[in-house]
Amino acid sequence: MSSRGDPSTNLDLEKSPGLLKVDSVPGASNIVDWEVNDPADPQSWFMGKKWQHIILVSLLALVTNMGPTICAAGISGIVMEFNITTDILTTLTITIYVLGLALGPMFISPLSEVYGRLPVYHGTVLVFLVFVIGTAVSRTTAQFMVFRFISGCMGGVPMSLGGGTIADLTIPAERAKAMALFSLGPLTGPVLGPLLGGFIAGGAGWRWTFWFLAILGGTCEIACIILMRETHPKVLLERKTDRLSLDGEPKFEVQTYPSQCHAPAGTVLLVRSPILLVISLYVAVVFGTMYLLFTTFVPVFEDQYGFTKTVSGLTYLGLGVALIAAMVTFTMLSNRIQKARMEKEGVQQPRPEYRLLLMICFSPLVGIGLFLYGWTTEYKVHWIVPIIGTFVTGFGAYFVIMPAQLYLVDVFGSAAAASALGANNLLRSMASTFLPLAGPPMYDRLGYGWGNTLLAFLALAFVPGPILFYKFVERLRAKTQVKT
Repeated sequence: MSSRGDPSTNLDLEKSPGLLKVDSVPGASNIVDWEVNDPADPQSWFMGKKWQHIILVSLLALVTNMGPTICAAGISGIVMEFNITTDILTTLTITIYVLGLALGPMFISPLSEVYGRLPVYHGTVLVFLVFVIGTAVSRTTAQFMVFRFISGCMGGVPMSLGGGTIADLTIPAERAKAMALFSLGPLTGPVLGPLLGGFIAGGAGWRWTFWFLAILGGTCEIACIILMRETHPKVLLERKTDRLSLDGEPKFEVQTYPSQCHAPAGTVLLVRSPILLVISLYVAVVFGTMYLLFTTFVPVFEDQYGFTKTVSGLTYLGLGVALIAAMVTFTMLSNRIQKARMEKEGVQQPRPEYRLLLMICFSPLVGIGLFLYGWTTEYKVHWIVPIIGTFVTGFGAYFVIMPAQLYLVDVFGSAAAASALGANNLLRSMASTFLPLAGPPMYDRLGYGWGNTLLAFLALAFVPGPILFYKFVERLRAKTQVKT
């Protein structure tokens, strides 16, 4: 019998997915589920063991998300050594990893539903390390590109599985803090990468940026091998069923738990749901714009402002500090705003659209920061001013990305949230791969001032979207009822 959830809510799959008690199903005495306070149930583990796993998967997400930009500060050395002559190919040396982040999890992550989370984590991280080392020792442009792409495919899987692991371990009331920690990887990894990479490339050369990434990833993987255990309920219950079956004859059935990985279903939702499509496009534009900004830091701060390769990595601190400040602000304001709106509207349960209020307030900062960064670099104003511009952009970007994720979870519920987030991540990674390719020709033609102004207008064009969702929610919600 199941211990997951209060008996009064055992049939509420929206609040507590997969918590159906065996004894509530007539004739289901042969269905194997968790015992009360079953020590094998990951949600019954003591809090320290849960957070041990949450921290490990968060570290894996951080390391793999450092991969796209860790070589950004050393790009001049890569271009010189491989004799790369086009701006597009130069940009692709950074962003091709992100293409792997988009495509790899679509085909690999669903294997965790069959074989469990643990072997998929270990397998993909080990292959990731092999190809990161391959990138470090590559001798041709083709080798470098192929190794970068494959390491991206493998590196995206821990990020994709992390949300599922957190769902395995926590009840909904515990989930917010865990997801806040886990989200730091995708957000701060691309900023921390060039910050550390600048010092490494400046002192030891660009190849050591990848050796450093391999050492860091290898250390995390050793910790995972020692400390991590399987958490997928379906796989654990199948093992329990095998132990209970007698004479090799399957006399027991496993309690069904909803899947966490639905990449194909996510693409269906993306096409048929206007809410998911608009929110995902908005997130994709913001993420792609941030990666485009990353590609301008070297020519702006090294060529225009005369920063050394080592010091130029510090220019990413504006974005890094902004993301941390935004996370603190979000944590302080989110629950307060929800409570205030509930009291004003006289409702007992918060509407998903309350998640959009912070997005509506702060998302215009993305465009404002782009204006500031673009025109101050165009006229070579003191270097601190464009860095302040990146701070403003990063602060606004957080309030697009984080509320969007929470909103999609609330709208699509437990049955389709994984599919919706998978589609959102796919579009985000594709934009982060290809939008920066338009950067060099755009800036050559328009300059940094008008070029970033164009990006600012693009970001601002999406600002009315959350406002419309908030005002016309019922009509739009009706269009999101898509079966997955």
